[in-house]
Parts: sequence; C-alpha cells; structure tokens
Amino acid sequence: MSKTVQLADAAADFVAEVEHASAANLAACLQCAKCTSGCPVAARGDVKPHVLVRLVQLGQRDAVLGCRTIWECTSCQTCATRCPQGVSIAAMNDALRQMSRAAGKVVAGTRVPLFNDIFLRTVRRLGRMYEVGLMTSFKLRTRDFFSDTDKVPTMLKKGKLSILPPRVAGKGERKQLFDRARRAGGAK
Repeated sequence: MSKTVQLADAAADFVAEVEHASAANLAACLQCAKCTSGCPVAARGDVKPHVLVRLVQLGQRDAVLGCRTIWECTSCQTCATRCPQGVSIAAMNDALRQMSRAAGKVVAGTRVPLFNDIFLRTVRRLGRMYEVGLMTSFKLRTRDFFSDTDKVPTMLKKGKLSILPPRVAGKGERKQLFDRARRAGGAK
C-alpha cells in the first residue's frame, strides 16, 4: 500500500472518529467562515474555527489535538447558529477535547481540563454547582489566589454566591449517571 493511500485512510479514519464522537457532519462545511466571524473567542485560539474544521477534514490529527482553539471554545453554539449547514463546531470541539486528553496532547498552559474536572466532581458530589467550593479548589490547585477576588464582595452582596453548598437529593442516581457516562466514554 502506498504512503499516499495510507495517509488518505488515516485522514478518513480521523474524520469518521470525530464525526461519530460529536454527531457533527463535517463534510457539510462550506468553509464560508460565518462560524469564525461570529465566534466570541476566535481571536484567542491559534486556529480559526472554520480552519479547524478543515484541518479535521484533512486528517491533521496531531495539529488538531494539540491546538489551543479546542480549549478556548466556550460551547456557546454561535457557530452552529450562524452555519448555513448546521455544523456544530462546539460539539466537534467537545469530542476533540476528549480525544486530546486521551492522547496526552492537551496544549500547555490551559487550565480548562482542571476546571472541567473540578466542576464535574462538584456536580457529582453535590448535585449542582457550588461556586465558592469550585473556585476555592481551582485557586488552590492553580495557585492563582488573587485574580478576580475584587468581584467576590459584589457577588456576595447581590446573592450570586452562597457560602454553604446546596443540598440536593438523588446521590445514588447521580452516581449511576456518572458511571454510565464514564463507561460510554471509555474513561477510567
């Protein structure tokens, strides 16, 4: 088998893997860049959203899984709303983040995986978000103690932060839900 055929097969396999994991039809992308023009975080990434789709289509696995753009995406769905073909780059990025973590290619300097882990652990344990606990844990793990502290008094005054964690029933059901998700995603 020629090297060209092997590369084409690898590209097709990568596209199929991403489409299966995200349920996004990447072949439908017209490269019109409407996703990029509406993306509120496009300037923060190293690759524009429409270019990211093209890189996936071309099978550039290492470049895609190691890029900052997949971690900057806030999953706001502006891309899917603006896309004339309904391609959800946010869904694609969710799948790519999982693939990036599994491959050990998370871009250096991002704190998103840590934040996501703390967020999910909090929801699993308490049944809903407990912002004070999340931010305390995040700040301790990142050693970034003083950024955003000026916002705390205003948030407390407006009732946006609760000092005590919420009490939510259904701990067993949550455990089952997270266990099912872990099995379905192949996570440890």
